[in-house]
Amino acid sequence: MAEHQRQSQHPAQQPRSHQVVKAATAATAGGSLLLLSGLILAGTVIALTVVTPLFVIFSPILVPAVITVCLIILGFLASGGFGVAAVTVLSWIYRYVTGGKPPGAEQIDQARMKLASKAREMKDKAEQFGQQHVSGAQG
Repeated sequence: MAEHQRQSQHPAQQPRSHQVVKAATAATAGGSLLLLSGLILAGTVIALTVVTPLFVIFSPILVPAVITVCLIILGFLASGGFGVAAVTVLSWIYRYVTGGKPPGAEQIDQARMKLASKAREMKDKAEQFGQQHVSGAQG
């Protein structure tokens, strides 16, 4: 009972054997990962040393090939982007024409009304100008 009360008072303290096992596990895992990273670094340096002369020898072929592949990838990405944009615009236009109210439809309606009123004003001014010109030529 007294032992149970001591454990409930200090739940953060663990037996010494658990701490030793945790430390040994951490050291083993950390050491293994450190050894693995060293091996990978050594392999990378060796591979780079072997491959560098090949890069120099084949650079007249590799550089244009890399440029070509980059241009092809950019072309596909641009094509896909324009395709998505076109589908989005066509979807917006379809919703607008069929009576739906896509975002921005109110502004387009207002702009259309302004353009129509300006067109009517210009038509009226042109008719007045034409009537003045015709009446001036007859007189």
